[in-house]
Amino acid sequence: MPRRRFGRTGLQMPVFSTGGMRYQDGWKDKPLSEVDPKVQANLGATIERSLEVGINHIETARGYGVSERQLGTVLPKYPREELIVQTKIGPADDPDVLVSHFRESLDRLRLDYVDLFALHGLNDEATVDQAIRPGGCLAAARELQRQGLCRHVGFSTHAPLDVMLRAVTHEGDGGFDYVNLHWYYILQRNWPAVLAAREQDMGVFIISPSDKGGKLYEPPPELVELCDPLHPIVFNDLFCLMHEQVHTLSVGAARPSDYDLHMEAAAFLDRAGELVPPIVERLEGAMREATGHGSPEAGVWELPDHRSAPGGLNLPVMLWLRNLAAGWGMEAYGKMRFNMLNGAGHWFPGADPGELAKIDPAELRGLAQGTLLGEAAIDRLHDAVTRLSGEKVKRLSQS
Repeated sequence: MPRRRFGRTGLQMPVFSTGGMRYQDGWKDKPLSEVDPKVQANLGATIERSLEVGINHIETARGYGVSERQLGTVLPKYPREELIVQTKIGPADDPDVLVSHFRESLDRLRLDYVDLFALHGLNDEATVDQAIRPGGCLAAARELQRQGLCRHVGFSTHAPLDVMLRAVTHEGDGGFDYVNLHWYYILQRNWPAVLAAREQDMGVFIISPSDKGGKLYEPPPELVELCDPLHPIVFNDLFCLMHEQVHTLSVGAARPSDYDLHMEAAAFLDRAGELVPPIVERLEGAMREATGHGSPEAGVWELPDHRSAPGGLNLPVMLWLRNLAAGWGMEAYGKMRFNMLNGAGHWFPGADPGELAKIDPAELRGLAQGTLLGEAAIDRLHDAVTRLSGEKVKRLSQS
């Protein structure tokens, strides 16, 4: 398994990590006595397979239902020094709440310490403030570090780029040692944050490249053809890892076999420079034919997002999802994300896209004027609503 230095943590991180949000027994915490034995056996087999292929970074979160408790019956079976364990806990106004939750997480995991502790979901100004204000949650996490209960402190984020950069570049209380963020082929908006993290010598962990990165385990036929001879998961892995600023990609494994395609990518890693560019060229060509631009993100970020757009609509995301469907046949993924708007809070913010019909057309024209897409953006926003609207979708943690 190839490994990369995880920024200033100094950890030799495998280029794939095992995320803990798909193999647990549900999204509600409960006693281990209520966990389905078959689900627990599958989790144990998944961790065993992870370690067999050289993935010794096991990552979870307090908010992942019963994941920590289930892992607590498995991880102590392995030599502690051979594991890199991460958990994540959301910030709070009162840092003592974070500390209490952290100590409970250690008990659930049955570990004396975790290697990586992330402040989970620094997704907006409020959660960033909870973390980095003087005497806030970052300061509390550093105290836990001084006590030897966690080795390194980072954060996870789904924030808009400007908010994300505020946290990445923060230097008080030593700043953060690493960041978990979204960046993959279909969403390259956050690249400046990756570069900023590199400047700070932070570890860079890519969240959910196969799920949030396009639901690539169920790829549409158009995408399969465009990525040939690679599976879309393998292409996306190679695209990400050919950038040395990226250190590890999360594998949200639900079963032992979920590692197979990622191991294929690991075997091809030294050929990424040969295999990736022709696929990128085909993808860009198909997107250009459908939208006039080679990227689904072209021009979309020039429009205001949920913080300032009329009605609280997340206009850039609506356009981006529409373009993925139009250019690469990613209708299922687009609908899944589109219909999560107005129901996922700061994890995926924005008002109900159906509210677009209530916005004054003159106001929309004013927003589009002078942008790359111009007034074509307005027609495409309405097309997004027609193409992608459907039954509301909940975040997994709400299901």
